Amino acid sequence: MSNIRTILLAEDSPADAEMALDALGDANLVNPVVHVEDGVEVMDYLLRRGRFADRKEGHPAVLLLDIKMPRMDGLEVLQQMRENEALRRIPVVMLTSSSEESDLARSWDLGVNAYVVKPVDADQFFTAVKTLGQFWAVFNEAPSE
Repeated sequence: MSNIRTILLAEDSPADAEMALDALGDANLVNPVVHVEDGVEVMDYLLRRGRFADRKEGHPAVLLLDIKMPRMDGLEVLQQMRENEALRRIPVVMLTSSSEESDLARSWDLGVNAYVVKPVDADQFFTAVKTLGQFWAVFNEAPSE
């Protein structure tokens, strides 16, 4: 059981984070979920620095990443991850309210694995996150490093 990887949720909206956490919990995943609120915290988690310096080694099964966050946005996080040899294979799903064409294009250019526009409807959002969690944490295996 020690090889069960976390799901990293980067979401600055408390309401969206709570709904995503509830949906992931409802998916009955064994993966622990770590919630961070901005891109700086994502990078701190991934690089095991700051308050995450003592966390166990290993990368998350998937990063559910919002684009519009304070301090460092999701696109900047994605770019830094893809430029970092140790982080580039971590699956990233943009889970965002942005349906702007430029954000979508930039995400794909930077190597996002999936892009999901958050449904306005709470039930649809819940179902989407639950499905994402099941696919990325259970069914999908990242390539070996």
